Formats: sequence, structure tokens, C-alpha cells
Amino acid sequence: MELSNFPIFYVNDVEASVDFYRLLFERDPVEQQDSFALFVSESGNKFGLWAWSCVEPKADKVVSASMEIALEVSNLITLQIYCRKWSELGVEIIQDISVMDFGTSFTALDPDGHRLRVFCYAK
Repeated sequence: MELSNFPIFYVNDVEASVDFYRLLFERDPVEQQDSFALFVSESGNKFGLWAWSCVEPKADKVVSASMEIALEVSNLITLQIYCRKWSELGVEIIQDISVMDFGTSFTALDPDGHRLRVFCYAK
């Protein structure tokens, strides 16, 4: 079995979330309906947004900080550029650039409170 390359976030408003991620990912979704949207990277990794009200089987809402998605960049300069850009876009940065055990990262929140950790392996 292959490890997943397709996380799905349950969101309150798919259209608002698409608008948010379109700015961060600098791309349009390849698929978008009222209840679901799909982004695909150049390497083929997928990222889905699914409306809470349409998830089957029904899912209980959980604390938004119960998980995070990690987005790898290639180096510290790129990490710094993304941190500054996201901050300028009004994205809530909850952890500024920090050296961690696994490398350097910063952490932001999406409109539904999902954690987005941008990292690189350099320290």
C-alpha cells in the first residue's frame, strides 16, 4: 500500500476555502463543485476540500487543531518568502519561522482553523 498523497480537509464553505487556497497555492482547483474542490500540484499530489454538511458517512466536527498538513519547500529562502507572502495576504501565522527537530518551519491557519505547516529540512 502506498502512503497517501491526498489529504482532504472538511470545511464550512468550499468556495471561501477555494478562494483562500487559490492564493496560497497560486493555482486554480482542477475540479470544483458546491460541496468539493480538488487542487493538484505539478508532482501529482492532491489536496481536497469537502463541505462538512456533505461528508458521507457523516463526520463529527472535531477540534480544528487536531491535525495539520505539512507543505515542504526546498530551502530557507523559499520558506521565508512564503511566510512573508502569506502574512501580507492576511493569513494568520500562529508560529513564526522556528528551528524544530525536523528542520525549519512556520505554521498558519486556514479559515476553518486547520494548521498549515510550511517546512524545509534545513536548520
